[in-house]
Amino acid sequence: MPEPSLHHVGYVVGSIADGLDSWRASLAATSVSAIFEDPLQRARVVFLDLPPSGEVKVELVEPAGAESPVAAFLAKGGGLHHLCFEVDDLETHLAAMRACKAMLIRHPKPAVAFNGRRIAWMFTADKLLVEYLERTLP
Repeated sequence: MPEPSLHHVGYVVGSIADGLDSWRASLAATSVSAIFEDPLQRARVVFLDLPPSGEVKVELVEPAGAESPVAAFLAKGGGLHHLCFEVDDLETHLAAMRACKAMLIRHPKPAVAFNGRRIAWMFTADKLLVEYLERTLP
């Protein structure tokens, strides 16, 4: 079974549209995804592929309203929000992280930005917010 691999780094912004060109230039992004609106996450997101291969991405996250889970984070200034790792077996990985004292804060749900692959959110014992993305659909 492959080890977890870094998929993206999430960064909360006030407006994707207002900052996208600057982010693209600053990161020398090799490509940029469409903007996804995710009603379950109550956020809009876009992915910028990092050089050289685009395998690791930066995700810009914009709240889609006051009830968005990232709205309060943005109100405090936004910025670096989370790391996301792809894993082969989401349930097994979550159990292993619980054994390392990580706390599940959002149960697995399908994500629009990942064609229905499920994501789950945990806080590690070191207070790092981590998103786990299943590598393939179950």
